[in-house]
Amino acid sequence: MYEIMESQLARIKQSGEYRIFTDINRIGCNYPRALSNGKPVTVWCSYDYLCMSHNDLVMASAVDAIQQHGVGSGGSRNIGGTHQYLTELEVSIADWHQKEAALVYPTGYSSNDATLQCLLRMFPKLIIFSDEKNHASIINGIRSSKNQKHIFRHNDADHLESLLKTVDIDCPKLIIFESVYSMDGDIADIFGIVTLAKKYRCLTYLDEVHAIGMYGARGAGVAEALGHESDIDIIQGTMAKAIGVIGGYVAGNRTIIDFIRSFSSGFIFTTSLPPSIAKACLTSINHLKASDSERQKLKFNTALLRAIFAELGIPIMGCSETHILPVKIGDARKCKQAADLLLSKHGIYIQSINSATVEVGARRFRINATPNHTETHIRHLAEAIKSVFVELEIDQTVALG
Repeated sequence: MYEIMESQLARIKQSGEYRIFTDINRIGCNYPRALSNGKPVTVWCSYDYLCMSHNDLVMASAVDAIQQHGVGSGGSRNIGGTHQYLTELEVSIADWHQKEAALVYPTGYSSNDATLQCLLRMFPKLIIFSDEKNHASIINGIRSSKNQKHIFRHNDADHLESLLKTVDIDCPKLIIFESVYSMDGDIADIFGIVTLAKKYRCLTYLDEVHAIGMYGARGAGVAEALGHESDIDIIQGTMAKAIGVIGGYVAGNRTIIDFIRSFSSGFIFTTSLPPSIAKACLTSINHLKASDSERQKLKFNTALLRAIFAELGIPIMGCSETHILPVKIGDARKCKQAADLLLSKHGIYIQSINSATVEVGARRFRINATPNHTETHIRHLAEAIKSVFVELEIDQTVALG
């Protein structure tokens, strides 16, 4: 068995797919600046989209909760009890998405995985329709079940409808999709999908992890921005990205959430978030409900980044229409070499994205600005990427793919 492990590790090292974790130590109150092996760098690939992890109010609320309640939660909510901050957090999340209730998990991954496993285990006749580019947590959540599954082409409502037509309209059905797809930066056809859901009597499950905090009048996501929150049965989100902390959740009507709370083993048997984390999440969400300044600054910086990339001839993959800017490189080795050069020569940290996160031949940088990046940071990034592409003879037209 160890020989097989060593062989598989050697294979991915040879192909350039072996993951090496880069030493990145973020500097408090100075993000996106960080230290890498003691040297200053600028981070361009973090999910801390709005820099809320360094927000003064959020940090102070976590410190206050630690001083009052300690650093741990004491166990699962069933055994260790439910802290008031968790209860208040779930009320705030439900209000955010205009739902009756919400349920908090320790991570965004577990909120997808455990919720979907629960629904499919408890409803073996539930038929799944899932976008082909859904996140690994969704794929894992539906993979182990024996339920009938249909995978529709990415963001293709026509293909989805052709699959829905093959199923008895009276059978229970669930359509699972994301609002913002993290590797391409494109937005789901929410209107088209919810229209089909109504026509074919389907429940809908929307993953908003890359959109919450970012879009909509109160930052509740793309469904809010497009006026479709009431059309979605279950909204899933994370507090580890724009909210700047950690944790995941699902929100829906009271019956659905109570059902998941009562039957999801991934919720029942896991340790709950500590009070400090719950309070930090609550503070961040309540701030983002009321404040639009972070979103507007990010929007400005993203537009500036796009403009400077265009000025220097650095093409962004054509499907991106959000804060996520993918630059396709293609070859795994060159992608890794480019990332290494950016870090060592230019003090820029961008992690290369390899398979199985993206398909073979589609290796890329996944770049996103934050409200705290300056025009100087942005121009330095663009000029450094241009320089590295020339040095490594990377064909920039490949990025249009």
